[in-house]
Amino acid sequence: MSRDLTRTLPVPERTGREAVDVVIALGSNLGDREGTLEAAAAEIGRLPLVDDIRLSPVIRTVALTPSGPDPSKPEYLNAVAIVRTRLAPTVLLGYLQRIEAEHGRVRLERWGDRTLDLDIISYGDLHSTDPHLTLPHPRAHEREFVLRPWVELDPDAILPGHGRVVDLLAGLRP
Repeated sequence: MSRDLTRTLPVPERTGREAVDVVIALGSNLGDREGTLEAAAAEIGRLPLVDDIRLSPVIRTVALTPSGPDPSKPEYLNAVAIVRTRLAPTVLLGYLQRIEAEHGRVRLERWGDRTLDLDIISYGDLHSTDPHLTLPHPRAHEREFVLRPWVELDPDAILPGHGRVVDLLAGLRP
């Protein structure tokens, strides 16, 4: 890949209520994958009440379908961002879905090919069983494409309710 997306993106300083760290997974397997991830991260960094964003290295992964990994599908580029924000979880989700749509995301099939996928993995220590936003993400602890870039960004990361990300990742490998 020609560009290293690992960096802290500049975000204007803001004051107000206490911010929380949010982990967001980014993925793309259609179109200009690298450019899309970079643009989406920059757009997240410009959202109101976002104070900071750090982006992991980008990794390549095989497409995951309902029947399992499918190497015949276009390969994914995945990354994780840690975002410091004062946005409410559902408001943040709405912004992320808007960013996906602006990058051509179409929701025709579960786990289908996509130009951009943005998932909230964790929102501080918040736990939610809301069907529109389950927190932490119910399958994050099983997903190497989430855990591997996350641990590269934050080796001491903890997925609420599941434990240390480095241990979860080690448990996935044979």
